[in-house]
Amino acid sequence: MQTAPERGSYPLYEFALTAVLMFTVVTAIRWVLDPASPAVLGNVRLALLLVGALAGALVFGLFRSPWGRRSGAHVNPAVTLALWLLRAFPGRGVAVYVVAQLGGSLAGTALARLAWGPAVARVGYGAAAAAPSWNGWAVFAAEGGCLVVVTLVIGFFLAHPAHERWFPWVLAVLICTIVAVLGPLSGGSANPARQFGPALMSGSTARLWIYLVAPALGAALGAAAHHLIRRGRPSGRRPRRDPTASHPT
Repeated sequence: MQTAPERGSYPLYEFALTAVLMFTVVTAIRWVLDPASPAVLGNVRLALLLVGALAGALVFGLFRSPWGRRSGAHVNPAVTLALWLLRAFPGRGVAVYVVAQLGGSLAGTALARLAWGPAVARVGYGAAAAAPSWNGWAVFAAEGGCLVVVTLVIGFFLAHPAHERWFPWVLAVLICTIVAVLGPLSGGSANPARQFGPALMSGSTARLWIYLVAPALGAALGAAAHHLIRRGRPSGRRPRRDPTASHPT
């Protein structure tokens, strides 16, 4: 099971996989939320549930793909950070992975704009947006809290490798839930790469820092909580396997 990006192609895989994720998410939003779309859904919650289900299924597929098995298919800078803090990913690979993921976000969003034209601009390039009633601190808490949960889930599977085959299923459901429940409230991004490209291309950068910083802080808090939980347990050894790097068929 690969845990280290020693081969130069691994960051390129992260770039490509993140671009695929963002192209698909922006495309889905273009079709279900653009008022001019023949497939538009009048119910925003239903539309985001559909987008969340698609995103979860896609992440599952990326994990199973050949490139995903090689790079780990993190497609999320906060997940890369969490894996490093959980001692399952080398620190030397964090920066290059994060750059690749953010670059992939921008590339995937731009490709969606080329594919679908002005319709993508009408939905803000798919950028996550908080409800008017949610202030910045509420959004920060929600987006950070998501990564606390995600990191604890990753930590659980690191500590229980016998259950590793269930990891992509659990994460897919978790992603769907985050988007469906928090999408209409905080924006339900929970991924700096998810917001980076759309925010830059749409010019909606006022709260971008929240979507970049909150998940990273949540990953750090989740990793700290994991280590506290595991401390003193006989089985609480240092994790050596990255459950996002490969999965048995």
